[in-house]
Amino acid sequence: MNEGLFSASNQQILRRICGEYLEMPGLQLTARQAQRLWGLDEATCAQLLAFLAESKFLTCTVDGKYVRLTEGALRRPPLRMAKTSVDATTSLRASERPPAA
Repeated sequence: MNEGLFSASNQQILRRICGEYLEMPGLQLTARQAQRLWGLDEATCAQLLAFLAESKFLTCTVDGKYVRLTEGALRRPPLRMAKTSVDATTSLRASERPPAA
């Protein structure tokens, strides 16, 4: 994350925002809620949230909530059963094997 584009106070706010998202899994805030929570003006809040979204730390959901990118329902590949063949005589424990002829 290239925070060098921001003033020292905005860099401190960025660290606070990231810290709060890390400390509170599942945190979901609209821009207006974030603005009130961190005491920011609308333009500064929008700029910081946009930066965090571009940095792939946050993402904005379809309903306008900012959430950590790594949270939420992740698509996982469907599980498939592995196919194998097992020789029944080698898979039995020694106590279960038929006596040798």
